[in-house]
Amino acid sequence: MLDWDHNAYYHRLLLRQLPQPCRLVLDVGCGAGVFAARLAQRSEQVDALDRSAEMIEEAKRRTPGNVNCVLADVLADSLPGKDYDAIFSISALHHMPLQDALPVLAAGLRPGGVLAAVALPRRDVRRELLAEIVAAVGHRLLGAMFLAKRLLGSDRGFAKDPGRAAMPVIMDPPLTTHEAALQAATVLPGVRVRRLLFWRYLLIWQKPITQAS
Repeated sequence: MLDWDHNAYYHRLLLRQLPQPCRLVLDVGCGAGVFAARLAQRSEQVDALDRSAEMIEEAKRRTPGNVNCVLADVLADSLPGKDYDAIFSISALHHMPLQDALPVLAAGLRPGGVLAAVALPRRDVRRELLAEIVAAVGHRLLGAMFLAKRLLGSDRGFAKDPGRAAMPVIMDPPLTTHEAALQAATVLPGVRVRRLLFWRYLLIWQKPITQAS
């Protein structure tokens, strides 16, 4: 009852990275299309990509007309577009080798475009013990507050989306936040990677204006 959706909790954080004005956005690992639908309110066109046919069908049912839902794998297929103003990913990067995926996403951005991703890190007690303790306590406290909002009917309270049930889940992500930061830096100079409280890390990179497109 006190469980809630950590991915949805970080939607607002990612939306703050969206350049304005925004013409074209890519959502990698779009799942059931919840975040793609929010992006569609702030961008002219959204390409929502997932390698799960079931998720793409669900996303097609949930997203407006300016969302193009595409069944594809970024490591095996061409991106559906190019010169994206922004590329987002929620809980998908830890399913891919960063050193393979990040160059593909970087190439898809226009100069000055932004890559912003939230992904799961492997537990790193040595570096992140305090964050783990605070997260465990905060998860329960916020869970109680969100439950109260749902019961009062004033808010969805970050309730878990039933459409997520079919999404692939990786129980032991391959990289800690520190390791993800080191790997990302070898591919994307100037990338920023930081641990978020509720068992996610945030990766942000802006493609240099001077870089050849």
